[in-house]
Amino acid sequence: PVSLRITVITACFNSAPFIRTAMNSVLEQTHSEIEYLLIDGGSTDGTVEVIREYEPRFGGRMRWVSKADDGLYDAINKGIGMATGEVIGILNSDDFFASADILAQVIQGFSDSAVDCVFGDIRFVREPDLVKTVRYYCAKHFRPWMLRFGFMPPHPTFFARRGLFGRFGNYKTDYRIAADYELLVRFLWVERVSYLYLDLAMTRMRLGGMSTRSPMSTYILNREIVRACRENRMWTILPMLGIKYFFKVFELLNTRDH
Repeated sequence: PVSLRITVITACFNSAPFIRTAMNSVLEQTHSEIEYLLIDGGSTDGTVEVIREYEPRFGGRMRWVSKADDGLYDAINKGIGMATGEVIGILNSDDFFASADILAQVIQGFSDSAVDCVFGDIRFVREPDLVKTVRYYCAKHFRPWMLRFGFMPPHPTFFARRGLFGRFGNYKTDYRIAADYELLVRFLWVERVSYLYLDLAMTRMRLGGMSTRSPMSTYILNREIVRACRENRMWTILPMLGIKYFFKVFELLNTRDH
């Protein structure tokens, strides 16, 4: 078995209603070399108390901080700076790993030293039934040129070697929603890092996140996608992003619960 250490970063702020689900899914992982970092933005709703409650269960494999930050991407960057694992992945506070062997399969993917990053599929779920899939996002056919049309590998399944951040930079904090998109354009298109697709649902993601909260959020997201492409010398225009909404219909039809 591969023994690479993996760092999982969870950025959170007032996440008490659902952070237990994320933390439990990390605890359940069969891969032994896990470092779990929780970067809290100064929560006042009991999130810190939940983190303290869980800390002993990780047996020294968990570290956390709680203080004001400049938002989600600033928090993730802090986590990257603290990370000691050879591989880094992001687990949002309202997401959770789809099964107990996900990180073991991710690390197996990195057993090939030529692989720079790994990603897979994602299941969207909705409260109160977190088992039923309401939308399935498959990244099997993703290619970097598709970024200009708004297609990206699902970021909650994206794992990268830690050295990539040192070489090519962290998340840009002047993006409100699409810093993850910009980073993927930079890594996959500009720097042409190698990637491996894993044909499995890696993460379950609650619907209603920052990028889909309202029509205005969707507009901001798409404007930032155009900006991310242009800043990285990838030509696109806003109308070209419309094609991705056609394919979302098929994601709703293909829940892959079989």
